[in-house]
Amino acid sequence: MPAVRSTEADVKLLARLLRAEAEGEGRLGMLLVGNVGVNRVIARCLDFKHITNIRQMVFQSPGGFEAVQKGYFYQPARQSEISLARKVIQGNRYHPANFSLWFFEPPGACPPQWFNQWNTGRFKSHCFYKPTEADCPSVY
Repeated sequence: MPAVRSTEADVKLLARLLRAEAEGEGRLGMLLVGNVGVNRVIARCLDFKHITNIRQMVFQSPGGFEAVQKGYFYQPARQSEISLARKVIQGNRYHPANFSLWFFEPPGACPPQWFNQWNTGRFKSHCFYKPTEADCPSVY
């Protein structure tokens, strides 16, 4: 059973997001971004209380993804990204983004906390952060 409901348009939209946010991070980097996106749809907490579908998650503003906010979310989805999007929509989770709702690229080491959320690890240039179970039990 999928982690979130989706249409074919949603899959392609998520695939575009994966490409825009993490193409340079390779397949796993894109899967990790997908995990964060899907987690935001299922979270129903914190900054994501009113996010109920992939389209809302992708275009959330403020608080959304940098690629969408800063205008480099323009390339079409390729079959490779569409495949990755399907994996995360189906519920596949990858460490360190298993339960993460945020990621960012710091100039140096990953801070242990970011906006009161705990670091779960780093993949290449991105650090990932998850809420506590008390703050956001639906992500777990």
